[in-house]
Amino acid sequence: MDNTTINRAADNIRMLAAGMVEKAKSGHPGGAMGGADFINILYTEFLRYDPTDMNWHMRDRFFLDPGHMSPMLYSVLALSGKYTIDELKNFRQWGSPTPGHPEVDFARGVENTSGPLGQGHTMAVGAAIAERFLCARFGEWMAHKTFAYISDGGIQEEISQSAGRIAGFLGLNNLVMFYDSNDIQLSTETDAVSCENTAMKYEAWGWKVITIDGNNADQIRTSLTAAIAEKEKPTLIIGKTIMGKGALAPDGSSFERKCATHGMPLGESGASFEKSIKNLGGNPADPFVIFPEVAALYQEAAKAKIAESSKRKQAQLEWEKSNPELAAKLQLFFSGNLPELDFSSVVQKEGIASRAASAAVLGYLAQHVENMIVSSADLSNSDKTDGFLKYTKAFAKGDFSGAFLQAGVSELTMAAICNGIALHGGVWAACATFFVFSDYMKPAIRLSALMGLPVKYIWTHDAFRVGEDGPTHQPIEQEAQIRLLENLKNHHGQMSLLALRPADACETSVAWKMAMENKHTPTALILSRQNIKDLPAKSDSRYRDALQAEKGAYIIQDCKGTPDVVLVASGSEVSTLVEGAALLASEKRLNIRVVSAISEGLFRQQPAEYQQQVIPAHVPVFGLTAGLPITLAGLVGAHGKVWGLDHFGYSAPAKVLDEKFGYTPENVYKQVVAFLGETK
Repeated sequence: MDNTTINRAADNIRMLAAGMVEKAKSGHPGGAMGGADFINILYTEFLRYDPTDMNWHMRDRFFLDPGHMSPMLYSVLALSGKYTIDELKNFRQWGSPTPGHPEVDFARGVENTSGPLGQGHTMAVGAAIAERFLCARFGEWMAHKTFAYISDGGIQEEISQSAGRIAGFLGLNNLVMFYDSNDIQLSTETDAVSCENTAMKYEAWGWKVITIDGNNADQIRTSLTAAIAEKEKPTLIIGKTIMGKGALAPDGSSFERKCATHGMPLGESGASFEKSIKNLGGNPADPFVIFPEVAALYQEAAKAKIAESSKRKQAQLEWEKSNPELAAKLQLFFSGNLPELDFSSVVQKEGIASRAASAAVLGYLAQHVENMIVSSADLSNSDKTDGFLKYTKAFAKGDFSGAFLQAGVSELTMAAICNGIALHGGVWAACATFFVFSDYMKPAIRLSALMGLPVKYIWTHDAFRVGEDGPTHQPIEQEAQIRLLENLKNHHGQMSLLALRPADACETSVAWKMAMENKHTPTALILSRQNIKDLPAKSDSRYRDALQAEKGAYIIQDCKGTPDVVLVASGSEVSTLVEGAALLASEKRLNIRVVSAISEGLFRQQPAEYQQQVIPAHVPVFGLTAGLPITLAGLVGAHGKVWGLDHFGYSAPAKVLDEKFGYTPENVYKQVVAFLGETK
């Protein structure tokens, strides 16, 4: 095959990428220049999508892992008609759709937000799982590929180990990953930090591995053809590429394979920007040009993609006519809507741990939400996601008829996979572990929040009452950390995460209702290990009372007239306040109001009038939290008081720790009396 035009297109991508970084005086040109050959052939010859319908559910997905290589992605998408030249010129500028690291934008062909290395390709694993899950239910007629692009840094990130293990274990033959192996990273060459045999590592995980010259068009085609034909394994294509391919020094000599071009404009790295652009066939005075023959190449590719997509869409229409019930189900799945659910029908036992109450709800969801995948990091019998697993089975190689992912001990990977499932669309994703291990997951949680993905995070063993396992497993500061995201808005102006810590079994049912109805941001469900006393019902239905939690905070128990003090908590501490309130009322004749605050962020979104009704200004407020006192500082106000922990926990039975740390009705009585004495 004559590669003249295809190589010219790759040089065009290199020229645009270098020009973007040079004009912005900021960015990473070298990797983009080295990866241009692969991305060019992938987009023109292999990636199946409809340029006129970028949200088409059967499109192939491309997940970029090294977000710093965004100039490469924006350039190939500009050739594909999804970005304008002016938008490339505004790279990394305020208000531009070409930020320094890509931010998910399906309409433009950006499938994922990327930046923190390792997460992008792990999200691709999640998307590949979602595709297999859906094909198992509707048929292989809707099969499509997931392509990922990873760099040396992504390979080195710890998350790549679990992502590689899981993809290989499940035999994700629909996953093709290109490893841009240029032996250069930001500050050193890779041999300064690693001597591993990457090919053998992935082969050991069950991957098909192909090693090629990553700048050779024919070898790229051959490897992609083999990868797409693979039926048993995911494929890793190791492309030995040239960092800064085409870059020249001021004297005209090669400036390729230099660390300097990784993270700064060519003109600042020691290369000559002008001579490099001229070497690539461009005009240094105006590098923002699409060569006519390249424009024609991409236009022809677009026509072919539209024609193929049309045939596949027609095949879907014929399938829908023959399978109307399945067709309706598929439409529901991709609508982002839920079937009609009745959370009040979930039978909850009395006085159980909220993790056990969650298990009951998960069992209900397993039977009523057919497009939900739940995952656990080797804790399903303890985080009680086995309530879901009881009605389905775990994924296995070649068998995605179940709906449960046994992720193994890999919390961060599990969370990033769930992000990928959510990005793919058509499937709800939830994952679980102990709350203290949310620390491992923070980078992926942050991307969930930034992208606005409705992943459900299930965190059990929510406080020091983990007990005998000791301080390493007793969360103290974690709730305060997670609730910070309730104070952070995403780019749509929404509270970026909804954090829910229910106070009893019925509140847990309501919390799950809130989580499933939250379709635009992630939700955290923070659940107890130990049993919790049910809160008093004000009506004939505790569940109906608990529906007030949908406002973030509500009155559990009230008094006549203006309260002398408002007691506020979330989770298992609410029942302790109820018992403490009884002592205060009987011993001190105080008027007490008890408030359950499942989510301060949600409460602050309510009308000021409602907030005032629940927690009036100028009434003393006492908070009880098993975490840091700052967790409730916003609710009690500047003149309130919080009883919380300012130290790590200790190894002892939970009841002993309650006594030692002061989480008893008697200490609530003592602290409130002292607090009220101080306020007089």
